[in-house]
Amino acid sequence: MVVTAMTVAPEIEYLGRLGEPRSLVDIALVFVIVYTILKLVRGTRAAPMAAGIAAFALLYWLSVAQDLPTLEFVLRGGLLYIGVAIIVLFQSEIRQALITFGNSVRMPFTRRHTGQFGEGTYDEIVLAATTLSSTKTGALIVLERLVGLKNVSDGGVKLDAELSYDLLVTIFNPATPLHDGAVVIQGHRVAAASCFLPLTLNPRLSKNLGTRHRAAIGITEDSDAVAVVVSEETGLISFVQDGQIKRGLDATRLRASIFQALEKPGTAQKPEKESKLIEREAENERHEAISL
Repeated sequence: MVVTAMTVAPEIEYLGRLGEPRSLVDIALVFVIVYTILKLVRGTRAAPMAAGIAAFALLYWLSVAQDLPTLEFVLRGGLLYIGVAIIVLFQSEIRQALITFGNSVRMPFTRRHTGQFGEGTYDEIVLAATTLSSTKTGALIVLERLVGLKNVSDGGVKLDAELSYDLLVTIFNPATPLHDGAVVIQGHRVAAASCFLPLTLNPRLSKNLGTRHRAAIGITEDSDAVAVVVSEETGLISFVQDGQIKRGLDATRLRASIFQALEKPGTAQKPEKESKLIEREAENERHEAISL
């Protein structure tokens, strides 16, 4: 009875302290951490892995509770390596969580200026993408944001050239040696070409998506970069952000997507107004052409 009382005492003490403000903050922090982890792993390959680890832990608990020494001995050996296994299996998810956390901490203290790449840069990328789309020339353009892509650009051919329509179209010309791979854009410059990106392992993706699209999704899952993809088979233009792909975009929608992804909050309405203005001007030009 003395042992039982001593064992129960800490639990009673803990329950008695739940009403304290510090305990409420403690519980809230644990809830936020668990919720964030579940949100990150939901819909990814980490979800079934987490379920497998949970089943392993449950089996070990049952072996201890039901006094199964042989099973307990075998599972205890596996527990010694469970920490390393979690790091290896969940390295992509852990990296993405740390990137998200770092950006959320840094953003309040970092003033990100409007027009990070400049409106002219948007036009160069959009014009190049639509030209390549018209000829069904495959292309993959990655735009760096807050998370650096030096490890990716170092694996390609260094250019450090001023971004232009002519340069992009020339790079992705099938007759040139740099067309195979991705172009990484940093600011107003093309940092590197012929870069190879990590492929996504998302099992829910359509089988119609080829290596180029899977590479675009993979780099946006591992960083906060965005990517523009031109399909070599269909000529469709796609925009990828946060592992999500939007396909079949025209020039107006592509420019709006790039603008919304790269500009700070509060400026995302500008492309809509510009799109309406462009459509109105195009309509006026058609009327003038008809009247002539």
